[in-house]
Amino acid sequence: MNIEQIIRDYFPENVHMSLATSNGDMPWITEVHFSYDNDLNFYFISRPSRRHSIEIENNPKVAGNIIKQHAKGEKVRGVYFEGTCERCESISDADPAYSTYKDRFDIGPERLEEQKEEDGHRFYKITVNTFYLFDELGDYDAGKYELKWK
Repeated sequence: MNIEQIIRDYFPENVHMSLATSNGDMPWITEVHFSYDNDLNFYFISRPSRRHSIEIENNPKVAGNIIKQHAKGEKVRGVYFEGTCERCESISDADPAYSTYKDRFDIGPERLEEQKEEDGHRFYKITVNTFYLFDELGDYDAGKYELKWK
C-alpha cells in the first residue's frame, strides 16, 4: 500500500478543502478551493479580512480535510492534514501559488493585480507536516493511515 500515491491520486478528484484555524481556545472552520504542487503544498486564495485569514496571521497552525461527498452506506476515502499556513507576499505569475491555482481553476492575471488592493484576494500556502488517510476503498484493511511529511 502506497499512502503517498493514494493521496496524490485523490487530489485531482476534489476542489474543496475544509480548513481549520483557531483563535485562543475557539476553533473555526471554512471551505476553500485549493491547488497543490508536486511537494504536496496546498494553495488557496482569500481576503485578509476574513476570519480564517486573520487567525492564520496570529496562529499559523492549521488542520484540514479533503473529502468527496458520499451517500449513506458508501465506502469512504478522506485525506486529513496538519501543518502551517502563511500568506504569500507579492507573488508573480511564475510562483507556484499562482501557477497551480491558475492551471486548476482557469483564473487570469487579474488575481495577481488584486494583491495591490487593500482587501484584495491574497494567496496562501499550507505546508503539511502530517497527512492522514482514512480509507475504505482499497483492497487492504480499511482504517486510518499516517504519513509524516516534510
